[in-house]
Amino acid sequence: MAESGEATQADRALKAKHRAMWALGDYSVVATEVVPELGPVLVRESGVRPGSRVLDVAAGTGNAAIPAALAGADVVAVDLTPELLEAGRRLAAERGTELEWREGDAEALPFADADFDTVMSCVGVMFAPHHQQAADELVRVCRPGGRIGLINWTPEGFIGQMFTAMRPYAPPPPPGAQPAPLWGDESHVRALFGDRVTGMHVRRRMLRVDRFSRAEDFLEFFKSSYGPTVAVYRAVADDPEKVTALDTALRDLAARHLADGAMEWEYLLVTADRTPE
Repeated sequence: MAESGEATQADRALKAKHRAMWALGDYSVVATEVVPELGPVLVRESGVRPGSRVLDVAAGTGNAAIPAALAGADVVAVDLTPELLEAGRRLAAERGTELEWREGDAEALPFADADFDTVMSCVGVMFAPHHQQAADELVRVCRPGGRIGLINWTPEGFIGQMFTAMRPYAPPPPPGAQPAPLWGDESHVRALFGDRVTGMHVRRRMLRVDRFSRAEDFLEFFKSSYGPTVAVYRAVADDPEKVTALDTALRDLAARHLADGAMEWEYLLVTADRTPE
């Protein structure tokens, strides 16, 4: 019992750390100015229809949830970080649509079994530290025959490489936590879902990002707006040499991917149906 209590306490501390990390910076700007195309792509590929009940897991500020609501679906957006949900509410109001916003953990979703026709996540659930638990929850809340749709950054793509570049400067992950970009590996995703889904369709695609004309522009934007990057810089703030080295690593990475004022960021698009019972 003591071990179980210690594990629960450690998990709560880890989730609190994740919640605080995503509250750093301004993810709504990332969602609306850098990756706005991803949400509508996921909604379309997930087959969201008017009247369908849709859950967006680790929804952030609603990059996929808001387009789903605009398509006429009955949408619930759930996220661990209340600051992101509040920003999402404002964005939804600006776009003239309504949906339900709920605070909740992707690894312990506050919904009944088989409650949704479509369960999706747009570069969100991949950041839950325990991948199998998160995948189990996606399956649990999806009705038999319902659709699960995911967009995840690949390990080999730009964002995957960015996390690799930041890793030496970040605090070590707690035991059991898995790297987020693994969700962008096809074999990993197939293993997570196993025979609980059918008709899994996996495609690698590129997102064209033309928000940054220079590597320096990317660096300054991500240092101030993207929670994980802000957190890593805070971790080394007292070591100027490490700050400079991290600046160089991220600037050089962006420079290698910039061509004619744009970058191509690879992601994995996954759709599958929950196996009928």
